[in-house]
Amino acid sequence: MIWFELFSHIFFVFLLGFYLITNLQFYSYKIERALLHHTRPLWHMIYFIIPIFAYYLTDIYFWFYFYLAIVPSLYFWYKRLDTKLVFTNRVKRFFSILALLVLFQNFLCLATQKCIVYGVILPLLLAYLGSNAIEFLLFSAYKKRAKQKIESMAHMIVIGISASYGKTSIKNFLYHLLKDDFITYKTPRSVNTINGIIKDINEDLPKNTQVYIVEMGARARGDIKEICNLIEPHYIIVGKIGPAHIEYFKTLENIRDTKLECIYSKRLKKAFVHQSAMIKEDGKVVEFKPKLHVEASLDGISFEFENEKYSAKLLGGFNATNIALALSVAKELKAKNLIQKVATLKPVEHRLQKIEANGKIIIDDSYNGSYDGMLESFELIGQYKGRKVLITAGLIEANEKLNREVAQKANEIFDLVIITSKSNYSIFAQNIDSKKFKFLKDKSKMEQMLRENTHRGDLILFANDAPNFM
Repeated sequence: MIWFELFSHIFFVFLLGFYLITNLQFYSYKIERALLHHTRPLWHMIYFIIPIFAYYLTDIYFWFYFYLAIVPSLYFWYKRLDTKLVFTNRVKRFFSILALLVLFQNFLCLATQKCIVYGVILPLLLAYLGSNAIEFLLFSAYKKRAKQKIESMAHMIVIGISASYGKTSIKNFLYHLLKDDFITYKTPRSVNTINGIIKDINEDLPKNTQVYIVEMGARARGDIKEICNLIEPHYIIVGKIGPAHIEYFKTLENIRDTKLECIYSKRLKKAFVHQSAMIKEDGKVVEFKPKLHVEASLDGISFEFENEKYSAKLLGGFNATNIALALSVAKELKAKNLIQKVATLKPVEHRLQKIEANGKIIIDDSYNGSYDGMLESFELIGQYKGRKVLITAGLIEANEKLNREVAQKANEIFDLVIITSKSNYSIFAQNIDSKKFKFLKDKSKMEQMLRENTHRGDLILFANDAPNFM
C-alpha cells in the first residue's frame, strides 16, 4: 500500500506543479499577477486549493477523489486551453528541482515508514523559490553580457519604441523604411520585455548592425526604465498613450509616466512623443501632433505629412499616425525614397489584415486589444454596405466602462456579434440586441459557428482574439 501512496503522491505533486507553472507562464512568471489579476480565479480554487485541502483533510479515500476527479478534470482543463505550456529551460529547471525535492521527501517517507504531513506544499514552495533564485542569477549574468555587447557596438544607433497602442506596427514600419539604407535589425514578433530583449541581444543581434529597433513594453512602473538603462537609445518614439493595461497601472497618469521613462536615456538625441502624453518640449523632446488629413477606406489610407502625400495599402486611419512617427525618425536618419517605401508597407500580421476567402471578406485584427484601435476598426467596417459580423473577446485588462462602450458601438454597426470570452460575456449580453448576439464557449467550434452563421458577401472582423485563459 505504501508504494501506491508514494507513487500517487509524486503524481499529485507533479500535477499541481504543472498547473502552477502553466499559469505562471501565462503571466510572465509573476506570481502576484497570476494570483491577483488572473481572469479565471475560480480555476485556482477548483484545480489547486480544493485538492490541497482535500489531501490534508482526508485519509486514504483522498486517492479515489484524486484519480476519479482531479486527474480527469485537470486533463480536460489543459486540453481546452488554446495556449499550451511551452517547455522552456526555465520550466525544465522548475520540474527538475521539483523532482529532486519530492523524490527526496518520498525517500525519507519510505525509510521512516511515516509520510510527512506537509509533503505537497513544501516541495512546490521550494521548487518555486529555488527556480526563481536560479533565474535571478542567470538573468543577472545574461543582462551583464547583453550590456557589454551593446557597449561594444559603439557604431550602432539604437531606437526605442514605446506606446499604449501600436508599438509593433511602428517598429515594423520603421524597419521597412530603414532596411534598404542601413543594416537594420528589430526585436522579433512582439518581444518587448526586458527578458526577451536580453535574450534577443545575446543570441540574435548581429554584430554588424547599424540600426537596432527595440520595442519596449511595460506592466509596471520601472519596466521601461530598466530596458532603457540596458540599451540607452539614441532616438525614441512614444506613440499614443491610452488606458491599455489600466488594470495594472490603476491610473492613466501612471501609464503616461511609465511610457515616458524612456526619454531620460543617457544617449538621447531626439524623442518624438505623441501629443496624448501632454509633454513639454525641449531641445531633444518633440511633441508629435501633426495634422495629417487622413483618408481611410477598406482599400487603404492616404495622408499628408510635412507637405508630402503618402498612401499605403493598410487599413485603419490610425496607421497614418504610426507611419508618420516612423517617418520622423527615418527623416532624422536621412533615409531615402520614403514615399515609395510607405506605398509598399505591408500590414502587421493579425492587425487589420485583409483576407478574401469563399466570397467573404475577413479582417483579421485579432492582435489589437486597444480601446481606440477597436473603435476605429468598427468605424472602418461601418463603411461596408453588406452584412457585418464581429468576433471578439472584448477588451482584456480593461475596465467595465470601456467594454460597455465597445459593446454599444458594436451593437450599432454589426449585424451579428459573437463573443468568445467569459470575462466580458455579461457586459456584451447586456448591451447587444439578443437577436444578433451569440456566445462561443468553445473556440474549437469556431469553424462550425462561422459555417452556420455567415454567408457569401459577409464581412467578418476578428477583433482581439484573447487566449481562453482570459
